[in-house]
Amino acid sequence: MLSRTADHLFWMSRYTERAENTARMLDVNYQTSLLPQSAAVAEVGWEGLLTISELMPSYRSRYGQGEVKPRDVLDFMVRDEDNPSSIVSCLRAARENARAVRGALTTELWETQNQTWLELTRMLKGKEFERDPGQFFEWVKFRSHLSRGVAIGTMLQDEAFHFYRMGTFLERADNTARLLDVKFHAVHSDFFGTASELDQEYDFYHWSAILRSVSGFEVYRKVYRDVIKPERVAELLILRADMPRSLHASMNELVSNLAVVANDHSSETERRAGKLRADLQYGRIDEILATGLHAFLTQFLDRVNELGGRISQDFLVPSLD
Repeated sequence: MLSRTADHLFWMSRYTERAENTARMLDVNYQTSLLPQSAAVAEVGWEGLLTISELMPSYRSRYGQGEVKPRDVLDFMVRDEDNPSSIVSCLRAARENARAVRGALTTELWETQNQTWLELTRMLKGKEFERDPGQFFEWVKFRSHLSRGVAIGTMLQDEAFHFYRMGTFLERADNTARLLDVKFHAVHSDFFGTASELDQEYDFYHWSAILRSVSGFEVYRKVYRDVIKPERVAELLILRADMPRSLHASMNELVSNLAVVANDHSSETERRAGKLRADLQYGRIDEILATGLHAFLTQFLDRVNELGGRISQDFLVPSLD
């Protein structure tokens, strides 16, 4: 398969997944901001989102050094075309990558990507986002689900399909880790598995919001049948292989798709991906919390980003000879 075609498919899926996950991160902050809290606590939450997304410098260059305003953050991360990680930039990039390999896609998948972009531009012009941000974020998530479902339901499961899937799950692993980290950054603490009863009671609604943001609220109730506790939320989103958006589940998918497209140059990439998956497969939440959740997530993000670079080098960068 041409490396250029693989590259477009890989990034088409990554940008679609990134748009969905940006919507999920914004939604959890937006929903949390509706809860009773001081203005200072609310501002810390929005600052945390920008910091974890590595967008604070670009935000400051555009909006200055004053207080971080929710409306500005939402505008910056939804409709700002100069921000490459905004929802509008991600969905445009996904559509452009799809257009570049139109011949490698099924008609249904191309039409889904194209229609998403056309509807987005209409909705933003019609101020639908401003009228109901929560409903807009749900729409972004739905379009991502639709794109993924159409790909699974219509694409031939050849190399093109496996590069598409690798992009999806590499991006999902990265974003689930960031989403978890947003929560801890927002309360200005690393988490070592201890919290007072008062903190736990206050945090119930915040943890409910983060679970709902990864479609995990009902899953948590089914698995744990207990009040929502931070350490169990962390375990669900990190170590549970049967939770679709967990780090473990994402790495399982990445490793299995990587194995199918393996070539003569990719053995080290496969080894590192397998080792990261094994750390999650045999890890325990008490061991992770003993060293601090933030430290664990930071290291995980570094390793996932390194994997992304290695996959690009092994498969996606066109040969010069």
